[in-house]
Amino acid sequence: MRVLIAGGGVTGQALAFWLTRGGHRVTVVERFPALRATGAQVDLRGQGIEAVRRMGLLDDVRGKLVDEKGVAFVDARGKAKATIMANTSGQGRQTLTSEYEIMRGDLVRILNDATKHDAEYVFGTSVDGFEQDKHKVVAHFSDGSSGEYDLLVGADGQGSRIRRAILPEGFDPYWRVGIHMAYWFVPRIDCDSNIRDTYMVPGGRQIMRRSHNPTETQVYFVMREESEEASAIHREPVERQQEFWASRFRDAGWQTERFIEGMKTSPFFYSQEIAQVRTDTWSKGRVVLAGDAAHCASPYSGMGVSGGLVGAYILADEINRHPHDPPTALANYDTVLRPFVNHIQAEVNPRLLRLGLPITQRAIDAFHAATALACFLHVPDLVARWSKEDRGGNWRLPRARYG
Repeated sequence: MRVLIAGGGVTGQALAFWLTRGGHRVTVVERFPALRATGAQVDLRGQGIEAVRRMGLLDDVRGKLVDEKGVAFVDARGKAKATIMANTSGQGRQTLTSEYEIMRGDLVRILNDATKHDAEYVFGTSVDGFEQDKHKVVAHFSDGSSGEYDLLVGADGQGSRIRRAILPEGFDPYWRVGIHMAYWFVPRIDCDSNIRDTYMVPGGRQIMRRSHNPTETQVYFVMREESEEASAIHREPVERQQEFWASRFRDAGWQTERFIEGMKTSPFFYSQEIAQVRTDTWSKGRVVLAGDAAHCASPYSGMGVSGGLVGAYILADEINRHPHDPPTALANYDTVLRPFVNHIQAEVNPRLLRLGLPITQRAIDAFHAATALACFLHVPDLVARWSKEDRGGNWRLPRARYG
């Protein structure tokens, strides 16, 4: 088949990996002018780790892992009130820190190295529109050209334009939880350790600091807010976004002044509303959605990247099994993957998220006390070690035709 993949991120490249092994002719178009090997730290869990293992890339991933030993909840002086360490036993459930933490850019480069000689990559180009019939999809590109394909895959992220084109007009695919996040890099200083610091601020705010190499530290600002301004800010120019986040956190204490100052020189800045993508269908005719475009589970699921890798594996397998019958392939893709997606999305509980973003100082103190007691009794370690399933539940990654 001639397959066009819109989006050269983790999911798009993983899909290209498996489809080219099935003998298909794959073109990946990416709207950025070069490989988008940027972004913050991501983690692999459960079935996502298995998907990478079946690609034969687990050793490459291990060679790029971030050294993050655990998560500490700190007070305004930076003193740790409780620390939950990563579960490195190889058994049970990952804790707040996965055994497989990696920078998004490193994972993207690993996947690109594994696919660039088999798939065609076109950068600086996007799919601006398409039409289809029973036999083909004609895609129209941003450079004015067009191309004919057997299948179009929208792997173009949470804000997918391909999804917008195949769903009913006016349909809202987003399930919002009233939480917003921004992240960027600042220069690393001596006190930045390999333990992720989490600082809670009254008003439903949180600051996280984690360091991924000897010179850089990641900063995350998170807050509860249900306002039109907060929802709209993510579409504003970066300068306006930075002003917004600085205004919301300027009084927060701890290292806030350092972090806000570091915004100005950060190599990138990203602001988003925490939301899931929920739709009843992932395809229409010869157009299908994958990864965050189909089923974004949100950063708080811990399964966003793993979900994309698993979805790419399942979609490619069904196409490889039914190369002359796209309707059957796409229907099976939905049937096989849907239970897994439903599980990882359901694990994002708004009530639990709000517990991690307390409104009052009294609630913050209570959270610290309860977490410190749990750590003293080794509860997080025991729960992780003896859990029979990770965040993907007991759903097992099927054995694919290739892999």
